[in-house]
Amino acid sequence: MFGADKGKADRLDGKDLVIGIVQARFNQDVTNTLAQACREELLAHGVAEKDIEHVLVPGALEVPVALQAMAEKGGYDALVALGCIIRGETYHFELVANESAAGVTRVALDYQLPIANAILTTEDMAQAVARQVDKGRDAAQVAIEMANLLEDIG
Repeated sequence: MFGADKGKADRLDGKDLVIGIVQARFNQDVTNTLAQACREELLAHGVAEKDIEHVLVPGALEVPVALQAMAEKGGYDALVALGCIIRGETYHFELVANESAAGVTRVALDYQLPIANAILTTEDMAQAVARQVDKGRDAAQVAIEMANLLEDIG
């Protein structure tokens, strides 16, 4: 079984990994905190600052196309999607949440490239704020672990 013989510390070794981050600006207070937590966690696990490329897009629906452009460019071991969608009074929440998630997944599968999806989908701002740091850290760990797993498999 791939990765079964490795300890968690080995799976979270970010040394020599190149990670791309796509951050939606909508609900920027939350997404900035997500990004900061993600970057700090990447650095803490050995990813070099020079090996982190961070781009901003308007909102969650634009995240997949930026991820796709990065995947096509190549050179990344993993990507991270960051955003925050908060339920409103209309169906728009479901549309944005579903379509952004589907786009992120499609890019990951089409390019066989790990993408940690940390586009928060919450009922209100309080839920988003409660999750912003942990989900940013989680995204970094997922990106590193999956990059290492795919390297082992490949």
